[in-house]
Order: sequence, then C-alpha cells, then structure tokens
Amino acid sequence: MDHAGAQSSLTKLAISATLHCLTGCAIGEVLGMVIGTALGWSNLATIALAVALAFVFGYALTIRPVLKSGLPLRAAIGVAFAADTVSIAVMEIVDNGIMLAVPGAMESGLGSWLFWASLAFALAVAFVITVPVNRWLISRGKGHAVVHQYHGGGHEGHHQH
Repeated sequence: MDHAGAQSSLTKLAISATLHCLTGCAIGEVLGMVIGTALGWSNLATIALAVALAFVFGYALTIRPVLKSGLPLRAAIGVAFAADTVSIAVMEIVDNGIMLAVPGAMESGLGSWLFWASLAFALAVAFVITVPVNRWLISRGKGHAVVHQYHGGGHEGHHQH
C-alpha cells in the first residue's frame, strides 16, 4: 500500500475509534448531566458524575466486542483501559470545559435549548480534537490499535511497532 493509502486508512481508523469513544462518552455525559441537573446538583458534582459515567460507558463499549473474541474479562478490561483512557480523558476535558465556558449552559436546565445545544457543540468539538489524538496513538500501536487485534481475526487494522 502506498504512503497516502496508509495515511488515509490510519485516519479512517482514528475516526472510527473516536466515534466509538464519542458514543460511550456521549451516553455517559448526557446521563450524568441529566441526572445531576435534575437533582439540582452543583456544576462540580454534575460534571464528576458525567465524567465517571462517560468512562464507564466508554470502557463498556470497548469491552463487549473484546469479550466476544474470547478474551477473559480481566484481560478485556486491560485492553479497554489501554485503548480508551487517553481518548476518553481528552474528550471529557474538552467537553466539560466547553460546558463550563458557555455562559449559563450548566444552569439553563434540561428543558433549555441552550443546555442541549451547548452539549451537542461540546461533544462535536471534543470529537474534532480527539481524532488526531487517537490517530497518533494508533500510529504508535497504542490506543485503539490494541483493540483491533481482537476484531475480525486480528489482522485487519493491526499495526506493527
């Protein structure tokens, strides 16, 4: 494969890994924001819950297919930590930073378009920033490259060190 083709497939892999991470992060983030806001928690408590749930769902979405490949749970958890920790952390820092930066977003409440528009915008920006992070990790044989060893027989998407 030529250099441009390899770069393009690396970018596609990074986008796919980031979308995968975004799905888990978005589920956890929205749940955390909804629960914290509904209970009238402080911004800090709401964000702490959103971040915790983002990690839980992010890891869970990675662990499921890895478990299906026959890996024991303990090893699958290790793979998920290796694959997703940096990605989820970057995404959560950006996402929650934006939610705090948008005036009134955290206080606007669940019935407000400002809350949901801010959250959607925050997740979109987090996605754009996390793609190059994942691309760099995968190019180094880290991040989601670890997971791809357990997808579809192990050779597709696997990079040499």
